[in-house]
Amino acid sequence: MPRHADAPLPAGARAQAVYRALRGAIIEQALRAGTKLPEDAIGERFGVSRTLVREALTRLAIEGLVEIVPNRGATVALPTLEEARDAFEVRRGLERLMMELLAGRLSPEQCANLRDHIALEDEARARGGPESIRLAGEFHLLLAQMTGNALLERYIDEVSSRCALILSVYGRPHSPECAISEHSQILAALENDDADRAAALMDAHLQAVAERAVLASAQAADIHTLLAPFAASEGLAPAPGRKPRP
Repeated sequence: MPRHADAPLPAGARAQAVYRALRGAIIEQALRAGTKLPEDAIGERFGVSRTLVREALTRLAIEGLVEIVPNRGATVALPTLEEARDAFEVRRGLERLMMELLAGRLSPEQCANLRDHIALEDEARARGGPESIRLAGEFHLLLAQMTGNALLERYIDEVSSRCALILSVYGRPHSPECAISEHSQILAALENDDADRAAALMDAHLQAVAERAVLASAQAADIHTLLAPFAASEGLAPAPGRKPRP
């Protein structure tokens, strides 16, 4: 549940909150590839020190979502087409393994949770906007969690985030109905204990996503405005005496 902006976060939770807020803004494409990430502006927006912002940016750089250049600062990473192909190739391999681990092993409760999530995707598709992008990615993360393999979950989480960034650069608009239909087919194969079909469906699904990639223009906007909803969701507020820039 989102925290209220007037409920201060404990000091130990602030760095994690800044990390989650920035990561969410990148994955949901509010912060596009190439966007500058000035520590002072982000600190003002979130009401935290530059040290905590730097810590969050360093974590995101390790995940490949941010690039940090000495004496030039941080920007949202701008992956090359070669890096994009590599990322999707790795993701396809990881998610094929995930299908092998899950086929025939999902509990009725887990299947119900996945069906509920797909229903949320369908509702979000009708509304449009970045929520449908986030939910589509979370379907894969939910599957990864259900494997019970913490290392696989971590790798899929990181590569999925990188692929979301790649699609914000190279992905052309497409109908979310395709993803929802493909997710439903994957779940059906898992429920039927058909590992080969589940793996083939997942592979085709990810290949189709990768093949939709075309060069798109980057979007420039004020970082205070872009980060506002993500700050609110994490209970982060501008520093006292500082107002978000217009």
